[in-house]
Amino acid sequence: MTRDIIDINDFTILVEEASTDCPTVDTCIFDEPVIAVAFYGSGNVELTVRYAEAHKIFQHTNGLALSFYADQAVEFVHHVFADRPLQCIVIATATRNLQKLPNHEGELFDELLHQLVYPRDHYVEGPGFFMTPEMQAIVDQVFRVQYSGKAKMMFFRSQMTSLLAHFFGQLSMMSESSIPVAERNKLQMAREILADNLETPPSLAELSRQIGLNTFKLKKNFKAVFGVPVFKYLQQERLDKAYELIRNQNMGIQEAAWQVGYDSLSSFSNAFAKKFGFRPSQIKR
Repeated sequence: MTRDIIDINDFTILVEEASTDCPTVDTCIFDEPVIAVAFYGSGNVELTVRYAEAHKIFQHTNGLALSFYADQAVEFVHHVFADRPLQCIVIATATRNLQKLPNHEGELFDELLHQLVYPRDHYVEGPGFFMTPEMQAIVDQVFRVQYSGKAKMMFFRSQMTSLLAHFFGQLSMMSESSIPVAERNKLQMAREILADNLETPPSLAELSRQIGLNTFKLKKNFKAVFGVPVFKYLQQERLDKAYELIRNQNMGIQEAAWQVGYDSLSSFSNAFAKKFGFRPSQIKR
């Protein structure tokens, strides 16, 4: 496991990555009340949040941006498996720092994360959504950066500012959206179905039937919520999964391609290179 902690003004950034051959538990507790946003990269690690007598489980974290308030009584537990490595970025600020944030950023928290600024429990879950392609690209770059030392820290600082700006920008757009919450939940269900069936995904018509939403709304609003069309999202998930299989599980390229639903090795290699900027044979294990 690797863990980098970076301080930027009144923000603390935790960049954590872990892979394992056998099931492992990684636990995190904050030493004072914080408001934070967690960004999950590929790996789909399972998260359990425990506080008082309550708990909440997140089973589909890949690509999730989750905001929350937490005090010292809250325990965050990641369950890491061979096929579910951990990639997590947490950008946090202590609640006592909100009024000191530069450029009126404290007002942004109050406006868009009001329930976190004035919490009513040890843990309060704020708005969450699956990252846009721009946000996902930043997270991917952070976990694949080749820099070290001071250059690595400098790179992290620049990317964290951009990532947080994208988060609040997307949150602002969502607050103005006309898509009902019930329909958003159905779209999230569609995303989870695709993520669980990368090798043999359902057709668009079958996916519509499973979530109870007509095909037109599925196509239109899936892109509005997640930033990409349905099957573009499926392609991204397939390639992210293949990357993890090759890098963390030492799987052969041909086998990884088959595992995520590619019949043609050349098509897989070309799509992989287009997304990541290098071919699967160039992955450093």
